Amino acid sequence: MPNVNPLILRWARETAGLSVEDAADKLGIGDARGVAGSERLAMLEDGQVEPTRPQLIKMSTQYRRPLLTFYLADPPVAAARGEDFRTLPDEYARRDAALVDTLLREVRARQEMVRSLLESEEEAELLDFVASYDIRRGPEGLATVISERLGFSLQSFRSGNGRGTSKGFAYLRERAEAVGIFVLLIGNLGSHHSALNVELFRGFALSDKVAPFVVINDQDSERAWSFTLLHELAHIWLGQTGVSGGRPTSAIETFCNDVAGRILLPSAEIAGELALRGARQDVVIARIGEIAELRQISHSMVAYKLYREGIIDQAMWSSVTAVFRQQWLNNKAAQRARARENDGGPSYYLVRRHRLGNRLLSLSKRMLADGALSPSKAAAILGVKPNNVFSLTDGVA
Repeated sequence: MPNVNPLILRWARETAGLSVEDAADKLGIGDARGVAGSERLAMLEDGQVEPTRPQLIKMSTQYRRPLLTFYLADPPVAAARGEDFRTLPDEYARRDAALVDTLLREVRARQEMVRSLLESEEEAELLDFVASYDIRRGPEGLATVISERLGFSLQSFRSGNGRGTSKGFAYLRERAEAVGIFVLLIGNLGSHHSALNVELFRGFALSDKVAPFVVINDQDSERAWSFTLLHELAHIWLGQTGVSGGRPTSAIETFCNDVAGRILLPSAEIAGELALRGARQDVVIARIGEIAELRQISHSMVAYKLYREGIIDQAMWSSVTAVFRQQWLNNKAAQRARARENDGGPSYYLVRRHRLGNRLLSLSKRMLADGALSPSKAAAILGVKPNNVFSLTDGVA
């Protein structure tokens, strides 16, 4: 075997979002002869010691990299995000960017497997709506085009004609999957330790004519998922692959937000809210809550829409958004506390099915039954262990 470039060891760890201490612990590199495990790993990364093959195999697993990666001459280029539509706060560190890159890399690999599977089974159908819209036609036009293609009914969305925890979102997701889009809910890299903050990433779109993917950060509130899904669908119609998150300061993010806002909360429905101009914050917050509850959408989305329509100013929008964000964080902390106190809860398979979506599950089940997909490849597409594949797909339509 050729010698390993130590720069690749450091690159692989850093792009996996791990500190030297965390990586040493995961790799089982403990203290020895008075040298701390983290220092021993640092010696490997400095080229002072050559890693053994068992160590490289462990790194391959923990860093989520193919073993052959460690025998490249130089570190690969950064993971392709497509376009980065985000405007992030300064405090987000390299580890945070590495976690998003890792997630994008994994989902892109799963998407490529799905596309290859469809092509090999002669089921690949070119989706004419992907990259079909010119941004110069405006957000109102795209909102109409998306709604018509999905067969989206605002009344059905609000009445909750769907399945799942968030019925409005379930209905919208079903409509998106029916036209050929895979919609996944992913908010971490396999454990709560790798949870991805919604300010870092709310969603991303992988635009593709055969297998377009949309991923939504399920760390966000369930009411916010529908807005994010429609935002990412706008990117699909524009033919843009990229990651979204943070404040919508760029023109393209504002455009996609406006598309989602026009679909979920038409301007005519809030045109009469002029009494909120110059109103106290508590009055604005109370009215936003009423609007949001009636229409099955998030408080933050209503606040954004009121701001875009000129009913509240930027200062009020920022302040009420901060209040809603803190309320949501408090509610989430309370939910976690209750979950720790109570036994039971949804089963592993129920949660997984909800996150993966019916389109990906039904495709995997059908291809398994036809022999076109092995359990190991199905596991890679679904992001689970091979011995969980059949239990996961059992009962899926």
